Amino acid sequence: MRIGIFSDVHGNLEALLVVLAGLEAEKVERRACLGDLVGYGPDPGACMDLIRQRADVVLAGNHDHAVLGLTDISLFNPYARTAVLWTRSQLTPAETSYLAGLPVSCSWEGLCLAHSSPCEPAMWHYVFSLEEAETNFHCFREPICFVGHSHSPAFFVQEEPGRVVCRQATRLDIEKGKRYLINVGSVGQPRDGDPRAGYLIYDTDAARIELKRVAYDVAATQAKMARAGLPRFLIERLAVGH
Repeated sequence: MRIGIFSDVHGNLEALLVVLAGLEAEKVERRACLGDLVGYGPDPGACMDLIRQRADVVLAGNHDHAVLGLTDISLFNPYARTAVLWTRSQLTPAETSYLAGLPVSCSWEGLCLAHSSPCEPAMWHYVFSLEEAETNFHCFREPICFVGHSHSPAFFVQEEPGRVVCRQATRLDIEKGKRYLINVGSVGQPRDGDPRAGYLIYDTDAARIELKRVAYDVAATQAKMARAGLPRFLIERLAVGH
């Protein structure tokens, strides 16, 4: 089975459309979205509707919870706070209700899925270091856990208990006896220096995970953001992937 996994769309419709087209071209049979459907970008409702139609499982992220008032936005930077408040004003009651019903983590198709991390998923921890990854391997039982949140793809491999390595690659072969914590990157606002939208394909038959990047019309998204009055910092960062 081929599974498409993506995260952190952040209301970026142009990026989402090319990712969904990519998943279609890859002939995936199942799709998972790991949260942050909204926040930052200019098309929260349209993105939410598409994800609801196309994804088999959808998680909520910290920006989704912030829009719902479930996460304290005083801890957000001023640009993110502005985007959250703007997004709140754009959503219909039905869209807000849909967001409120999404879990922050789940077990699905034999996989662990979480927006931020398998340890305390509603606390929105990041997993950047080997030490943080090692801690999180204790918080799920499945062989593979997929996360988003940091907007930067990463492959953490537990080769044996107490030994975790980070692989820098675009393809990873799954080996028996090893466990994996995979960050899928971001559709709508990558922060790894590559502005292209990112997603993953997990081929269970081939036991292989591939990171895909695809260009989208950044300028079109930026123009929409400018018309909406969203912060210039958020607009400009899309072009550089930071």
